[in-house]
Parts: sequence; C-alpha cells; structure tokens
Amino acid sequence: MATGDLCTVERRGRVHLITLTGAGEHRLNPALLSAIRSAVAASAGAGALVLAAEGKYFSNGFDQAWARTVPLHLQAAMGDAFCGLVADLLALPMPTVAAVTGHAVAAGCVLALAHDTVVMRGSRGFLYMSEVDAGIRIIDFFADVFREVVPDAVNRRDLLLRGDRMAAAEAVRRGLVDATVDGGVEDVVNAAVAEAEKLAARGWNGEVVAEIRKAAWPNLWSKVKDYGADAPVVTRPRL
Repeated sequence: MATGDLCTVERRGRVHLITLTGAGEHRLNPALLSAIRSAVAASAGAGALVLAAEGKYFSNGFDQAWARTVPLHLQAAMGDAFCGLVADLLALPMPTVAAVTGHAVAAGCVLALAHDTVVMRGSRGFLYMSEVDAGIRIIDFFADVFREVVPDAVNRRDLLLRGDRMAAAEAVRRGLVDATVDGGVEDVVNAAVAEAEKLAARGWNGEVVAEIRKAAWPNLWSKVKDYGADAPVVTRPRL
C-alpha cells in the first residue's frame, strides 16, 4: 500500500511497517502528517507497528519553510496534526517501535521518542532538539514528552537547554534508546521489525496495551487526546 508518494505500508508477518519514502528530510508538514496518520489508521489487525524512513533523515522536524509561506492558522494546523499523530500512537492497540534510521531532529526527535521502543542506527544519525540553537520556543506538549519519556533531569537539560546531538551509543547509554544497530537503513529496519515481531508474539490484548500507555504518560495523553483519530467530534451550534 502506498500513501501518496510520501510513505509506504507493508506487512511483515504480524508487523505493520510504515516507511517514509525518498532521500529528503521528511519534514513534518500537513501532507506528510496526514499520510502517516492514514498509514497508522490502516494498521488494524497487526500485532505491532514500526515507523522507519529512507535516506539520511528519520525526520528533520517541522517544515518551517512551508510554514513561512502560509497564514498563521495553517501553521497552527500543522501543530494540531502532529498532536493528532502522537495521540494516534498513544491510543494504538499494539506495541510501537521507531526505527531511527537517520537524524531525528526537533519534532522528528519527539516523534521517535513517542514510540514504546526505539531502535537507532549506530553508524549515522543523532537525536537533536534544535530549538535552543534556532531560537525557537518549545511547544508545550513537547515538554510533556520529555518529562514523561526522559525522566532524568540531566538528560532533559542536555537535550533541551544545551542542544546536545546524541548519537546512538550515547542515547543508549543514557536510556533514551533501547538498541543500536550496525549497518545501513535496511539493517535498522530489520532489527526493528524483529523486535516488533517479538512483542507481537506476546499476544497481549491491544486495548489493554493502549490503556496502560495512556496511564503511563498521563500528562502527555491529556494534552493530545482531543486531537486523535478517536477524539469525539464536537458539534458547534450554527450561527
């Protein structure tokens, strides 16, 4: 299955594999976010999900070049769509694995860390929160991701206030990443799929997995839940 020309979806055993396609930076604009969310929604029946990317980047964050060309309300829509993607992942009734095949920057770093398990390429790529270097304020719910997913205050400081670029070995040592994989992109993807297959083989109740995930990250879930695919539709009165 292809979702436009932005990502592909395939089944590998019990694993639903989403791959961001092409050699670009995989900047998170509304089109790419919509494609990923559609691919996540198509995972029904799988035992686990893996998100990977081709090329040098896992994701280089929000598409700031696009944002500079559109009105403010459309810029806000990009942030809302990203909240929706994180909500979709938290509510997904299966384990999730990020195959960080290259650089994961700003929103791309947040996206990687929003998965249950993170597998990272050892020979190339880093986790990098670029906001302090770029002079951009951090989005509120990004801080919730780091408070809940990165409980160590020193690690949060180094990522957010020092702008440290953490390669795989350092990220594993600090407990941000679960495993580092030698080789190229396909080696990382294969390792992530193998890990996802092990998790799928546990035969967990997917709805229970989702509810435990929400309970484990309550502040983050409270910030993003109203943007997810399963959020109730609010009917506004006609004027």
